[in-house]
Order: sequence, then C-alpha cells, then structure tokens
Amino acid sequence: MNEFLKGILDGINSIIGNYGWSVVVFTLLIRLVIMPFDYKSRVSMRKTQKIQPQLNALQKKYANDKEKLNKKMTELYQKEKINPLSSCLPMLLTMPILFAMFAAMRMVAGENMAAQVFTLLQGEEPVLEGWLWIKNIWMPDSPFAPVLPDLYNLQMVEANHWLAAFNALGESAANLPIALTADSFSNANIKATIEMIYAHLQTMPAYVEATSTLPGWSFNLWIAQLDVMKNFNGFLILPVMSMLTQMLMTKVQPVSAPAEGQNNQQQQSTGAFMKWFFPIFSLVICFSYNAIFAIYWVAANIIATAQNVLINWYLDKKDKEATAVEGTVK
Repeated sequence: MNEFLKGILDGINSIIGNYGWSVVVFTLLIRLVIMPFDYKSRVSMRKTQKIQPQLNALQKKYANDKEKLNKKMTELYQKEKINPLSSCLPMLLTMPILFAMFAAMRMVAGENMAAQVFTLLQGEEPVLEGWLWIKNIWMPDSPFAPVLPDLYNLQMVEANHWLAAFNALGESAANLPIALTADSFSNANIKATIEMIYAHLQTMPAYVEATSTLPGWSFNLWIAQLDVMKNFNGFLILPVMSMLTQMLMTKVQPVSAPAEGQNNQQQQSTGAFMKWFFPIFSLVICFSYNAIFAIYWVAANIIATAQNVLINWYLDKKDKEATAVEGTVK
C-alpha cells in the first residue's frame, strides 16, 4: 500500500513538477474517491437521528433485556432501511489511507533528504524544493528548523531510505569523501553511519552556517529546547493551520444523535475530549515532521470541511423539499 501510494504521488509529481502541489492534487483525488461513502454515511446518520426517539424508547423498555433490545433495534433498522455501520465507512477508509500516506511521504522525504546530504558531501549545493513560503518541503515548516537537514532530521531517515538514495548515486558514489558501502546503511550500522556523515558535514563551513542558530533566541520548554535558526525553513504557518482547520472540520462534522442516559454522558465526554485532542495532535505532528506531510494534513482538512458543508447543504435542501411535498399532500 505504501509503495502504491508513493508510486501515484511520484507519477503526479512527474506531471506537476512540485511535490507540494502534487500532494494537494493527490489529496483532492483521495477525497473525491471517499466522497460517495461519506455521503452515504451522512444519509444514514440523518435517518438514525429521525428514529432516535424510537431507539430511546426501546432502550427504556428493554433496559434489562439486552438480547431483546438488540433484536428490536435490528428490526427497526431493517424497517427504516438503515445500516448502522455505514456511518463508520469514511473513518474505516480515511484512517488506513492517512497512515499509508504518512508512510509513503516518509519514504519520499527520507530519500530526498538523504539525496540532499549526499549532494552536500560531494561539495555541491543541493537543489531545494520549495512550496510557497517554505524553502525545503523535506524539513518542517518552522523557524526552529533549518533549511538543510540537521542531525535530528537525519536520524529520522530510515536505513532503507538512505540505501535507496545511496544506490541512486551510481558511479558518483565514488566521489563521496567518506568510504560508504551498501552495508553502511544496514540497520546494524545506520546509527554510526549517520553520526559519521554528520561529523563530516560539521567540517563544512557552508553547512555549519546554514544550520546555525540566532544568538539569544533560545526557548527552554519543559519537554524541549527550541532555537530559532538563522536560515530557518518556514514561519510555523502549516502547523497552526493544521490545528485551526482541524477545529473547523470538527465543528462542521455532523455527529450522531445522542442516546439518553449514561451513554449520552459518555458520548458527550468523548466528544469534548476529541474536540481538543485532534487539533493539538495536528499541531504537534505537523510542527515536528516534514512540511510535505503538513501540506497533506491541511489540504485534507480543508477539502473535507468543504465536502461536509456541501453535503450538509444538499441534504438540508432535500429535507426541505420532502417536507414541502408532505405538507402539500396533507
């Protein structure tokens, strides 16, 4: 799945010529594929809301007979032609795709970051792929992240991604100032290899200058220390946008009609927790990971929000038309 998505992303990039915009296009295609399932989910959710009073009545009537309750609820769902599981379809589709996209972009970012390092080792200036205000999409959109890969981000590149970039060098691998072989990038040797590569980069004045920090601009937090870079990669726009768009998407996302009693309280507590958890989670992951994944996250939120508004508008319109027809018949 990861290789498949990476292949599609690489294919789109071969046409567009920029991975940032390629991710936006790919995200739009993914959301269009999911949209029919999302629509069915909303229809099912609205039908469930309409019969919620009947469901509540059944729960009261058969509170002490779970088997009978489940049977009666199943009969009601069948009568109203409602599939309770259909509301879960979008999540069942989007979550695996999210994880697969994360892995696919991790592969793309890792190989490109390693390729930039090998270019630096050969004494050449790497070509940075930017996107709008971001100078290098393979690094985080943050004033605390340098344009060129630092030790922290080099250590995030997996061994197989290093090996893929090394193999892509071909004969030019002989021009590297460090004696490296394919075995250097095995899981057993990768840590020592990265440390050796970084040690050599530290002897290059241009690299040291590009990854240096601004004196006096250091922030000691409880869990980490943040240093503003002289040549920083971004303005923290994408991480903040990921949080705000996640909050907006949660706001327009329809929720199932609450049941009565203790289940209602549990549902409300869970909803309140998720309302703040996902925006904060979005901020943290987009702050610490490369910008290309943050682009995907923000684009997915914006497109999903637009789809929610569109579907809700269409279903509201259909409900009003149905109500008008019923009134005319009466």
